[in-house]
Amino acid sequence: MDNVEKFYDHLLLKGYEKITIENYKRVLSKFLRETQKPNRERAESYLIEMRKKDYSYSHIKSTITAVKRYMEFIGRPIKTEMPRRPTTLPVKEILTEGEIARMFATTKNNREKAMLAILAYCGLRNKEVCQLKVKDIDLDNNLVKVIGGKFNKDRVVPMSRECSKIIINYLNDYPRNSPLFTTLKEEKQYNGSALRKRIKVIAKRAKIGKRVYPHLFRHSFISHLIERGANIVAVQQFAGHSNISTTMLYTHLSPKKIFQEYQYYMPSYQ
Repeated sequence: MDNVEKFYDHLLLKGYEKITIENYKRVLSKFLRETQKPNRERAESYLIEMRKKDYSYSHIKSTITAVKRYMEFIGRPIKTEMPRRPTTLPVKEILTEGEIARMFATTKNNREKAMLAILAYCGLRNKEVCQLKVKDIDLDNNLVKVIGGKFNKDRVVPMSRECSKIIINYLNDYPRNSPLFTTLKEEKQYNGSALRKRIKVIAKRAKIGKRVYPHLFRHSFISHLIERGANIVAVQQFAGHSNISTTMLYTHLSPKKIFQEYQYYMPSYQ
């Protein structure tokens, strides 16, 4: 067994989540493909070049973490610091309510509509949507139970009556027993890659000129809630943010909300 497989087994014994190990595998496969037999100098050079490129904060952070832990495991530790967390969101624009409505209007069946509904009305992450089970949907109380979300945390997210109706119609057309969404032919649990492709197809059909992907619905959902005046602490709970500072980043996307607040609380001197 080579060092890489031993490293993955080591992570399993340490209690790392499978999703974390899979992420390490993706990162390390690219690293090892480009560096071959890595030593300290090559590993540090690889990370320096990566940080010069326009990668997202989360990608840079996960790469540094994976490479650093792997190098420590093979006895060649490297010295590197984590990048500073950005003070703004990595997106410059979100989907408008009108654009999301256009996407709903161009769905071809209740299955597509249900996927959009969970993303748009509940703001779930890609992985959270794919892991949903039918029993996690409480149609009587209009709630979605997210089991094993980010950092393996559970939470309950409200959903609108409209979202509930869409899910009911979907389950009538596509009866399910366990996973809420499955592939049509083999009925295997849906995965993140398939969801990204489906959303891209729907966005193209609706002639949305932006790059549309599942997580953009999450950014849009949170931004729309804040813009409409939702309590920031409540939004933090809906979104499953461990720190409210993450939720506060979304206020940067809403100059309209800032202007509304100014208009409402503006003092009168005349």
